[in-house]
Amino acid sequence: MKFIKKYQSPNFDKRKAGSSIEFIIIHYTAMKDDIAAVQHLCKKKSKVSCHFLINKIGKIYYLVDENKRSWHAGKSYWKKPRDLNSQSIGIEIDNSGHHILFENYNKNQIGSLINLLNYLVKKYKINPIKILGHSDIAPYRKIDPGPKFPWKRISKKKLTFFPKKLLKKREKELERFFFKKFSKNQKKKVLFILKGIGYDVNLAIKNDIKYRILVKAYQMHYRQKKISGKIDKETYAILLSHYNEILT
Repeated sequence: MKFIKKYQSPNFDKRKAGSSIEFIIIHYTAMKDDIAAVQHLCKKKSKVSCHFLINKIGKIYYLVDENKRSWHAGKSYWKKPRDLNSQSIGIEIDNSGHHILFENYNKNQIGSLINLLNYLVKKYKINPIKILGHSDIAPYRKIDPGPKFPWKRISKKKLTFFPKKLLKKREKELERFFFKKFSKNQKKKVLFILKGIGYDVNLAIKNDIKYRILVKAYQMHYRQKKISGKIDKETYAILLSHYNEILT
């Protein structure tokens, strides 16, 4: 693959001893354009970086060596507290995000991302289930890559996981299992599933605002049609299917 190596970020250190690259974390830049983003990511004072940045015409900047620990994930969690910076590769996509234009990702960017993901998945033998968004690993403080990121399209290339529709028979079996475990307490059921999938549920257990934020983070990835922070029938059906495919 062809990378632009003109810009190099000083914001990296060594990966934690014994760690291996298991995850790919996708972000948006939340800046006006790729030049502003590259300048920010390469500025020592910013204390933030990523390995790759894809601009709007699909060119890929290579800012931090893959073998190094770039500073893109911050305080994060997946299945347990982790140093995800040591275990992941960070990819930024040039997109102004919620705060500026709330724009769509374009075909050049996504085409380049698919090529880059293919390259990284093969090179590091990464399970597509471990290709996640920043909002998955830090749901209470991050919202990127946002509700316009085409997770479903990328899953069709087998480069990320997306739950399949659950058979009615299996859905009823799971419902019986959860009824025995939690009776009619929907929130406890949902948190149990989200924790099993990998999300950090700790802040949401006793805080309803955090619970809605967590549900919203899940919907931004797996149910983009309606991102409400509320568990409706479709969101719950997707959660059951997700639980079924990953944990049973």
